[in-house]
Amino acid sequence: MIQEKRSLSQMAKLEIYTDGSCKKLGSKTTFGGWSFIALRDGVRIYETAGSEYGTTNQRMELLAIRNALDFAQKNRHPNESVVIYSDSAYAVNCYQQEWYIGWQNNGWVNAKGEDVKNQDLWVDIVPYFDNFWYYFEKVQGHSKNYWNNECDRLAQIEAQTLKDNFRGEQNLDG
Repeated sequence: MIQEKRSLSQMAKLEIYTDGSCKKLGSKTTFGGWSFIALRDGVRIYETAGSEYGTTNQRMELLAIRNALDFAQKNRHPNESVVIYSDSAYAVNCYQQEWYIGWQNNGWVNAKGEDVKNQDLWVDIVPYFDNFWYYFEKVQGHSKNYWNNECDRLAQIEAQTLKDNFRGEQNLDG
């Protein structure tokens, strides 16, 4: 009997859209938001969002991906691929161009000789880059992709809510 290999397009998929946002107050105080939406057969099955004070947009993009991967690890069906969609060139290029291999080989130091930023998140994300069941794809941000726009909206709400409720005076330089 000849077994057929299924292409990615024929495999069952858990699709997850991710996004991050960061807002500033003054030039130093930052408020970040992240979100992800999980779909199975084109139907939203889960969404969540969160926020973090004193962060960056890139960190929020990675936090959304890391949290999405945690969800996928617990909720992926057997023989189901996971596709993570992100508008973060930073994250997707790391995967596609395999920056992470050099980082790991160099003790988590980048090509400029600096420590890799957000290493605490990367160490959780990178193992999925070499996992057969997980794929990372770039989507155009702020375009006509409904799910990316919805993630963006949720992340923006989280960042703005944190900013609106900020009561501190530290790090404000106006």
